[in-house]
Amino acid sequence: MKRTRPKTLSDQLREIIETGPLSRYRIAKDSRVDASQLLRFMRGDGRLTNDSLDRIGGVLKLRLVSDLEREMK
Repeated sequence: MKRTRPKTLSDQLREIIETGPLSRYRIAKDSRVDASQLLRFMRGDGRLTNDSLDRIGGVLKLRLVSDLEREMK
């Protein structure tokens, strides 16, 4: 049986951006993140600052939930 590695937070964010209702342009504009920087992140060629991640998360109404938190409930 082949094990798959868990998705990183970056992988999960890329998936949310790709499948979500907002375009990358709209996300970049609303979060005040440079569109070319967001594109580089989406291709895996660039990184986003913590501030940019926070603003994108705000636009997408994301919150981080730990699997440990779920297991304790």
